[in-house]
Amino acid sequence: MPFRLLTAAGKTSRTVRIAAGGTCLAAVLGGTAAFTALDKDVVIDADGHRTQASAFGGTVADVLEDQGITVGEHDLVAPAADTELSDGQTIVVRYGRQLTLTVDGETKTHWTTAQTVDAALSDLDVRADGAKLSASRAEPLGRQGLALDVTTPKDVTVVADGQTRPLTSTATDVAGLLAEAGVTVREGDEVSVPVTDRVTPGLGVTVVRVDRAPSTETVALPHGSRTEETDTLFAGERKVVTAGVDGSKTVTYADVFRDGVRSQHDVTGEVVDVAPVEEVVQVGTKPKPVPVAAPKAAASSGGAPATSDGLNWGALAACESGGNPSIVSSSGKYHGLYQFSVSTWRAVGGSGLPSQASPAEQTHRAQLLYQRAGAGQWPVCGKKL
Repeated sequence: MPFRLLTAAGKTSRTVRIAAGGTCLAAVLGGTAAFTALDKDVVIDADGHRTQASAFGGTVADVLEDQGITVGEHDLVAPAADTELSDGQTIVVRYGRQLTLTVDGETKTHWTTAQTVDAALSDLDVRADGAKLSASRAEPLGRQGLALDVTTPKDVTVVADGQTRPLTSTATDVAGLLAEAGVTVREGDEVSVPVTDRVTPGLGVTVVRVDRAPSTETVALPHGSRTEETDTLFAGERKVVTAGVDGSKTVTYADVFRDGVRSQHDVTGEVVDVAPVEEVVQVGTKPKPVPVAAPKAAASSGGAPATSDGLNWGALAACESGGNPSIVSSSGKYHGLYQFSVSTWRAVGGSGLPSQASPAEQTHRAQLLYQRAGAGQWPVCGKKL
């Protein structure tokens, strides 16, 4: 290796001890002239830090080694390490930095000699206009390297609360996107995409507001009906002895509303408020009397049909109504051959109005009334029987 003389500041020393004697002095002076001719002054620029050095010939690698500068495969040296030195030369050293770069979730490792984040992105041809970076663009890149996250802007759509919001977002995940859009997701709300998913170009996210509330409803309980036989009524006759009454109950529901529209209506409980009352109807089993033809004179008396009970129903009808089966009293209260009131008529199983029934049915109902209460039901004409 060529001989070098360097000071602490990197300057060449030309001070030579002069040996005693003329011969030695001449030899030394001659040698000094030769060394001076071979001396090279150079500047070393290592990552912007400039130092001066002198060397007697050799290569760029020699002077770097002499200065304790070690370079690796990822470092940049210019001119090349095997280049012969020339006087006044500047040697540039740029150390390599390992940059772990994650762009939109995809991680790669790069080596760069750039000394700032912005210069590294430019050096690696990473398009980061408008992107969100995990470090400042002006942050220095030390020789220890750096891990850098880059999130590029993406066109996305957020639908929430009845509004469609087109956005250009640099959010990393859906949760960040919703925050960027000013949409707060409450507990129970539904999001069409998991909030931990990464944001991708063209992504659409829909937030459905979910509300839950109880509700109640009063529901009718229909009454039942049963029949029971009785020999107090003739066969075919029916009598309601207990009127049926519907009941009611209160039903409690758990309702779920999605964006204000009820989507679930689940029963959670019910309480009977009023129990229904069962209808009871008596059905007659008593045989009906068999009609027997009466003498013609009796049949024509008062318009009432002849009967086999030995009573003169024609005479009673003639007295009460003049034998007119459809007559109605001037007060409107009494009807037909035997001047039934509507309530009395119904009490013996009649339906509708007495004056609208046939003479035979009117006589049959009059016979039933007579069996229950006697002739006193007709205070004036009852004696005609």
